[in-house]
Amino acid sequence: MKEDDVIIGKEIPVEEQEKIKDKIIDDDVDSTKLQFYEDLRKKVRSWTNTQLGPLGGKLGEYVFLLPDFFILVCRIAVDKRVSVKQKLLMGGVIAYVMMPIDLIPDFIPVLGFVDDLVLIVLGLNMILNELNPQIVLDNWSGEGEVLEHLKKITALAEQFLDKHLLNKIKNVLKKI
Repeated sequence: MKEDDVIIGKEIPVEEQEKIKDKIIDDDVDSTKLQFYEDLRKKVRSWTNTQLGPLGGKLGEYVFLLPDFFILVCRIAVDKRVSVKQKLLMGGVIAYVMMPIDLIPDFIPVLGFVDDLVLIVLGLNMILNELNPQIVLDNWSGEGEVLEHLKKITALAEQFLDKHLLNKIKNVLKKI
């Protein structure tokens, strides 16, 4: 009997333990089970390169950072070192990302999430001028250097996106 079984046995009847163990995801997941995500990334990269060219393909790759940036914005919104004004801006960004109505509808493959990504990045850029960058670094749990990602995504968005759409995204931030 493992130590975990003893701990579980004290809280949960033995007959329920097996049911629970069946529902728990094993930490030692076979890498082939995670291959789906890597295959999806390759398909998205291939599709965006084919449909949107190399520049669009790079933007598609950055869309995979959207969950990391969303978590970052959520963490900044509750960080005690962040001012109320900055928290309100981050709250507005969170609300926009969660809203079902977007400038680019989310059902459009890859491009549907670009407005969310760009809005988050521009929102973060707005508060970086007033915020200690260490707060952003402390709250980042994604891969790579967050500040470098912010610079690259901003530059790529300005090259790739229609100026009219980019201005709409900036106007959303101003309204927030």
